[in-house]
Amino acid sequence: METQSGQELRGRDAIAALSEDWAHLMGNRTESRDIGLFCIDIAHRPEEAQAMHDRAYFIVKSAVGDRSFAFGVEDRDGTLRIEGVVVLRSRDGERLTADAKATEIVRTRMTRAGVDASEAEFRFTGYGNGVEHGTARLRTLVARFDGAVETDRGEKIADAKQAGDLVQQEWRGELHSRKSRDVMHLVMSARAGTDVEAFGAAARAFLAEEFGEHRYVFSLHEPMSDPKAEQVGGKRPHVHVHAIVAMRAENGDRIETSIGSFRRWRESLAEQARARGIRMEMTDRRDQAGAPAYSRNQVRPVSHMGRTEHAATSRFAALRYEQKRREVPTAARTVRSLDYTERVRSRWLEVARDAENINAKSFAKAQLSRIGAAGSFLEKLPGVPDISHENGSKIRAALVGLSELVEVENMNTMTRSEFEAYEKRVEVTLVEAERLLPETWRRRFDEIASAARDHVDARREMMEQAEQAGDRKRENLRARQADDINRSDAVARQPLTSLEAGHDAMIAVESYRELIASAGADQGSPDKASLQSSLSAVLARAGELGAAGNAYIREIAERDDALRAAIEAAVQRSAVRTRNRAGGADERHSARNTENEIEDREPKSEELMRADRMQSAADTRTDHTKQRVSRLEELQRQAERNRDRDEFER
Repeated sequence: METQSGQELRGRDAIAALSEDWAHLMGNRTESRDIGLFCIDIAHRPEEAQAMHDRAYFIVKSAVGDRSFAFGVEDRDGTLRIEGVVVLRSRDGERLTADAKATEIVRTRMTRAGVDASEAEFRFTGYGNGVEHGTARLRTLVARFDGAVETDRGEKIADAKQAGDLVQQEWRGELHSRKSRDVMHLVMSARAGTDVEAFGAAARAFLAEEFGEHRYVFSLHEPMSDPKAEQVGGKRPHVHVHAIVAMRAENGDRIETSIGSFRRWRESLAEQARARGIRMEMTDRRDQAGAPAYSRNQVRPVSHMGRTEHAATSRFAALRYEQKRREVPTAARTVRSLDYTERVRSRWLEVARDAENINAKSFAKAQLSRIGAAGSFLEKLPGVPDISHENGSKIRAALVGLSELVEVENMNTMTRSEFEAYEKRVEVTLVEAERLLPETWRRRFDEIASAARDHVDARREMMEQAEQAGDRKRENLRARQADDINRSDAVARQPLTSLEAGHDAMIAVESYRELIASAGADQGSPDKASLQSSLSAVLARAGELGAAGNAYIREIAERDDALRAAIEAAVQRSAVRTRNRAGGADERHSARNTENEIEDREPKSEELMRADRMQSAADTRTDHTKQRVSRLEELQRQAERNRDRDEFER
């Protein structure tokens, strides 16, 4: 195997290490519990066999309610043991979990139905996920009781085939099975004879382009180097690549597995193949009236010699398998598909009319013939008669409504509430159509119901992916909002603190400026010289605040040249202090002493000392908003009193 980074992996140890390396990308989502196994011990055995059977059926029915089930009864020396398999989801949507809590729910239901707890003891003995698990468990039950197994409808299950048909055809739609999908298995194949190295390079480039943000491993399989024998599925005649891709990337994004995604992947692979000399095109089955593919649940391989042979698991699956095997001309019946087919017909007509190559003309005519044959093929199939009875118009209306609900191209993402309403509409439409259909349409209806539920599953996957993407966006938004709030709080606190400190400093500056202006024109007077020194000191303090980032001071400095010069001087002093700190402790000490001496040589007036005390109080003041606001108001009142006093003295 080769990883997304080009590293080659060999052996089980490398695979085990890869599993650990991917562990953080796995969602560890629990699979749905679809099938439950149960056991009921009955203390007293009825004398008559029919009474024993009737009593056993009543007890099982009272225990599991309106659910599909099958059970067998064993006589154990005067007591009875019932073992059974039950669909855990009821027809009205209630799902049991097959654990201790569910056991108590069942026992309470039995008591209400009149079954004494001392008479019958119920317990769940296991559970599982999906059709395959249910089929295996029911077949095991049939083998254990030698065919003496009965369903909730009173029908006998005689052998393994009937058990498989029951689960795959009837129980399937009731399971609503969900498996965790943490990885995706992708298979890319080309026809026999394709250049192996070129196709391997094309697959490598395709994976890197489509899943570059994800972790993946892939392995090229071709006949000559495949270690598996042909009898067990190895040495296939066509070259192919298996890839295992982690659904979740490192950044949390998940792969979208929609119809549109599958189509884009096929186009991308074909483009990479053509770039390496391989003649490959992405072909829609509607382009050549191809039959729909069968799923792996509808067939099981019985021979790998050459082209793999399969055996169908149901009558409908056998019909679909044969159609695809022989590529019977088939037309999709939705409105969009009919429009698409009409466009395809027009293109083939152009090729048949205008192509110069005789082979191209012949091929186009063959496709036109297939499209024409496909138009009436479904109506001619055995076992698929026309709707020509009293409910015909109602059935047509139901099927048309269902077709519109599951239109392939209409794959817009839904919210959970929208999806739940959509899923309910599909189920209601299916129930209505099944109720009205004649018995001769039962096998055909299995195809319709299976396709509709597969479409619902795809839409559920899209909805869950959208929810996960939305959760990540909401988490990121909450984180950003929290950061914004924190920043806003800090910004809200910073302006108040800055405003207060800057306001105190600028009150002192303006006070000294007013005192200097009122001292008269005598520049050499002692009072004016002292006031000028004090103004220089408070400007220096304001400059320090501005250099430290005080927005209030910086805003005033845009129109105050003296304050701007003080800020620039403070910035220079800060740079000197930084260099001194880098030069050693002694130099830092000397620089501090020099600054202190400069400050000590400047006489401080009473107003300057008061301003210093105000600044000190601002530095130690608490962050309480009301205190800040009241302090600002106090400072404003004090400034007004100082101006009034100065006016009076002048």
